[in-house]
Amino acid sequence: MNQKSPDESGSSQKWKADTGFGCWIPRFDESTGVLRQNFLVSPSRVGIVTSPADSSFSNLSSFLLSVDPIEYDGCVGVLIPSLRITDSRSHLSLVTRRCVFQTMDCGRRNTKKYSFRCPDLKELKKLASFVLDPLDFKQRHGKLLSILSADVVEGLLSVLVQFYDPLYRCFTCPDFQLVPTLEEYSHILGILVSSRVTFSGLEEIPRSSIIVEALHLKKSEIEAHWVKKGGLFGLPSDFLIKEVTAFAQAGSVDAFEAIFVFLIYGLALFPNIDGFVDVNAIRLFLIGNPVPTLLGDMYFSLHLWNSKGGGTIFCCIPLLYKWFIPHLPQTLAFVENKQCLRWSQRLMSLTNDDIVWYDPSLSSLEIIDCYGEFSNVALIGTQGGINYNPALARHQLGFPLREKPNNTLLEGLFYQEGKDPQHLKQEMVHAWHNVHRKGRSELGPCNCVALEAYTLWVKKRALELKMLYPCERPMSMVVVEPLTLPNQDVEELEDAFVKMKQEKDMWEECFRALSKKHEELQLEYKDKDALIELLEDREEDRSYSFGRVLTCLQP
Repeated sequence: MNQKSPDESGSSQKWKADTGFGCWIPRFDESTGVLRQNFLVSPSRVGIVTSPADSSFSNLSSFLLSVDPIEYDGCVGVLIPSLRITDSRSHLSLVTRRCVFQTMDCGRRNTKKYSFRCPDLKELKKLASFVLDPLDFKQRHGKLLSILSADVVEGLLSVLVQFYDPLYRCFTCPDFQLVPTLEEYSHILGILVSSRVTFSGLEEIPRSSIIVEALHLKKSEIEAHWVKKGGLFGLPSDFLIKEVTAFAQAGSVDAFEAIFVFLIYGLALFPNIDGFVDVNAIRLFLIGNPVPTLLGDMYFSLHLWNSKGGGTIFCCIPLLYKWFIPHLPQTLAFVENKQCLRWSQRLMSLTNDDIVWYDPSLSSLEIIDCYGEFSNVALIGTQGGINYNPALARHQLGFPLREKPNNTLLEGLFYQEGKDPQHLKQEMVHAWHNVHRKGRSELGPCNCVALEAYTLWVKKRALELKMLYPCERPMSMVVVEPLTLPNQDVEELEDAFVKMKQEKDMWEECFRALSKKHEELQLEYKDKDALIELLEDREEDRSYSFGRVLTCLQP
């Protein structure tokens, strides 16, 4: 396109393009009115749209949402017809807000061929029916049942992983980034991230006596079924399912729950070999701090196969799905998807303003910011180690994103088991002894916003990375209340119910203790009253006797 430069003063200037004549409309900052950059407007193939003075501005709005954006000299805008429009700042602001949105069509990269390791969880779902009190189970073991009941839309995840950014360990979209975090994974699972050292893979193979105690099984049974598959020792799931079913039918709740949770760890949280709970899953079950390893497995597998151009991602797929779904908008246009858009189209239509950034229930948490001497969070998975960058996830935890993070905070770490020439694993294990957390005092008050300096950096990174899909026009920004209560809200209500039940039990215990104390004090008061009455009687007797003596002594 043969174009002339715009007049930076902000006044309209005619220019000629292949599509005809048009003018530049300056973009103003809505809060300050300062001219930031110019956006291209020109005649369009669709025809002429009347001016706002002709009370047809809604036609212009519809038109602007139907045309494709372009990039010019680092700026992004859309081609619109000639307008008879005043210099009114409100009009200019509205026009530019309507017409400016991102496009990555100035260069795309190829998609990678991924698949997911999705184990068959039908037997575990059957076993879940033996859980008589799900709330009580959740209180003891977290939200493990929700992992089994998750209805994963694989097509959505197949598109999501295409946005993975290997440089920054996040999902980079046209003008926003999303980062799976320890805090979010912990919240989804209902299992806290322990401060003690997590799984490293350096632990010794658990002795049969330890497994026997944990699973309520006989030592002879464990030793008879202890086999090696894929280079790892472990226990076959069919043996465990047979045992756990027998315990359930016999009403042995403790034994049933122990083996059931053990199976969830081996088959759902850390899937590796079909029908087999390997030694790594056993170690993780015994350690009881699974969240860092779950997050590490996701990042490691995605990063590894991204570098190889595709492959099978080994991680807890339902957990990744349950992390992503709450961030998607609840707008009517997005939820209903009346146009039957593909997931790639729907995700490319999202902007920073569409994303549901954080769950308010996370607002009081302290963020795990880094470990040891590392500038970010090092994670050790079952297949290797990697890091992620909490500095890019401030938005998701209720803190503002003001500007591009310092490069020292975005250091990349990666090693694969058996391929660790820099001995990163030992450094990561050592780093987990020193956890650095940050809260409101360090990060400021709750303010879930992304400032322009940060957003521009993200857009620049998206252009560098290049999107895999064509630009889509933005979804409607009108948020509507969902007609039904989302699953995450149900879980929140269940959590609140459990908390209230705990508080009720606590207050009842306090009441019983105070009642007992009250009864003891009442008895003590009665004893003291009786003693006082006795002493008073004795004093009266003594006074009477003393009076008689005095009377007798008188002449």
